[in-house]
Amino acid sequence: MTSLLSYLPPFEGLLPKWLVLVSVVSAINSLEAYRSDNYAATLYNGRTADSRSSVCPLSSRTFGTWTFLSAVVRMYAAYHITTPAVYDLAIWTFGIALVHFIGEWLVFGTAQLKGRFVSPLIVASSTLTWMLTQREAYLSA
Repeated sequence: MTSLLSYLPPFEGLLPKWLVLVSVVSAINSLEAYRSDNYAATLYNGRTADSRSSVCPLSSRTFGTWTFLSAVVRMYAAYHITTPAVYDLAIWTFGIALVHFIGEWLVFGTAQLKGRFVSPLIVASSTLTWMLTQREAYLSA
């Protein structure tokens, strides 16, 4: 167990470790989105007027690519959390994700506030808030 913990970011606080966790989960989500469009269809759970899913194989893979890119930026930030540009890029990944998911829910109607869709809203909003409030603490270290 100690050897596994040695791979975690060498910084104080839980935020760097949280970024690693979110990155790993995001990478797994990316693989699922590439494997099947059912994964994205359960996330984007809204229906068209004729009761069809708005998710197609292309949109699922696009979501997987976007999610993997976010995972890479967040993982890099976990290990370089005292670098301002990297920290800010990680903040942007959560801000963009939050705007995207709120837009899909409230503007485009491709998602409903239920099921798997709630998790990314919680993760994006809470981590964005956490990173904004802790920015000075990590960047002044």
